[in-house]
Amino acid sequence: MERVRLDKYLWSVRLYKTRSEAAEACKNGRVLVNGVAAKSSKEVNVGEHIELRKGPVHYQYIVAQPLEHRVGAALVEQYITNITPQSELEKLNAPVETIFLKRDRGTGRPTKKERREIDRLMEEGF
Repeated sequence: MERVRLDKYLWSVRLYKTRSEAAEACKNGRVLVNGVAAKSSKEVNVGEHIELRKGPVHYQYIVAQPLEHRVGAALVEQYITNITPQSELEKLNAPVETIFLKRDRGTGRPTKKERREIDRLMEEGF
């Protein structure tokens, strides 16, 4: 087998949980094949460069061998080569810079005093 649909391939090599998620990503322009936005019906060949955008990270892969059926996680390396730069992978470990105060689960809503403290911290810029 030399060619297979892009959405089916992305699902087969476990880049997306479902084939419909892979098709949706293609439809929304989050999947590039050889630098060009690709439809889910595009057929992929050996050696093609696939770029995915998932959140802040741009993953890059090279098709090693097309396949139509989903394979186990241990076998994925035979069918796709991950060439994502380390700088992109480090974005996964970057601290999330949001103003959010962690509250213990089950403590309920803040009291009036706690709410004033939260408002004061928000005004100061944390």
